[in-house]
Amino acid sequence: MSFISARLNRIKPSPSSMASQRARELRAAGRDIIGLTSGEPDFDTPAHVCEAVISAMAASKTKYTDVAGTPELKASIIKKFKGDNDLDYIASEIIVGTGGKQIIFNALMCTVDAGDEVIVPTPYWVSYPDIVLLAGGKPVLVPCLPQNGFKLSPEDLERAITPRTRWLILNAPNNPSGATYTSAELRGLADVLLRHPNVWVMTDDIYEHILYDGRKFSTIAQIEPALKERTLTINGVSKAYAMTGWRIGYGGAPAVLVKAMTKLQSQSTSNASSISQAAAVAALNGPQDFIPERTKIFQERRNMVVGELNAIPGLSCHLPEGAFYAFPSCAGIIGKKTPKGKILSTDEEFVLYLLEEQNLAVIQGDAYGVSPFFRISFATSMSELNEGCRRLRLACEALS
Repeated sequence: MSFISARLNRIKPSPSSMASQRARELRAAGRDIIGLTSGEPDFDTPAHVCEAVISAMAASKTKYTDVAGTPELKASIIKKFKGDNDLDYIASEIIVGTGGKQIIFNALMCTVDAGDEVIVPTPYWVSYPDIVLLAGGKPVLVPCLPQNGFKLSPEDLERAITPRTRWLILNAPNNPSGATYTSAELRGLADVLLRHPNVWVMTDDIYEHILYDGRKFSTIAQIEPALKERTLTINGVSKAYAMTGWRIGYGGAPAVLVKAMTKLQSQSTSNASSISQAAAVAALNGPQDFIPERTKIFQERRNMVVGELNAIPGLSCHLPEGAFYAFPSCAGIIGKKTPKGKILSTDEEFVLYLLEEQNLAVIQGDAYGVSPFFRISFATSMSELNEGCRRLRLACEALS
């Protein structure tokens, strides 16, 4: 009889975290690795945020806080939701966690029982299905085709809903595809959900501010206020504010759900870091002008990377609408032979070939539920991206 719980066997380690760790290990071992795996901006945390933390420490704000977040941070989040998303919340409807991932984990562990179904459009962020499985539920994977912009259609959503459906998880801008939804597209999904009052909506808006080509962001509870009473709207400071390591995510939801999530969190991590919460207050309340400036830089990188990818025979890449990832197809590579005589039969084998032969680290599409694709993060310098694209071209040209 194994000492390790059987529930742990339902899940796998996060592929994106493991890929980033592997790239760091190889770099530490002396390999000249170009790592395009990490989902975090290469920009520094804004100076005013760091200064606020120094002030918080000087004021001895280093003690336990309320489990669900400090009153100051909750007030800042309420202001943010109202100002950015036209959503009205009160303090009992807000929870702060150690990253957005904990908010997702708390919600699913509090609401999903054995056999409950959670609709997860593919491609998906790697952790969604595994957290559902850990909770004892069943991920219902709904393919969102490249020709449809990797977006969930109302028709596919309708077909996926059953009496056991507990949640729909929406993530836009999407990791890994960069797909986002217009207000009209969200309206179509909302119309389906209105016909199914048993289905709650978990909308992961962590890339809200990273949108390209003048697109405007909308979230589903904003589009259809009647859904707010069964929607968990998730966000955080990691991506827009370059605060991944500070580990602050938050959610707005009906008080009954927030109360349950807080109960669970009280027996796991308790409160998020007190000084990180102070940092998040400064981020949400402080200057926001650097966000569009950084998004412009991301867009320039996106344009370069996608152009380079589409110029490499065997690869094709749609134009991401947001976030900072490119998600090219490598269908034209599958079946080709490496210089060492190995036939590449999967996107995972292609990704390993890139690492072994060109010291280039990317992540296979299979980790996101879609093959044959791979994900490139362009949240790094233009020089790194140019070198990464050069190595990718060399690797593809060496195949026969």
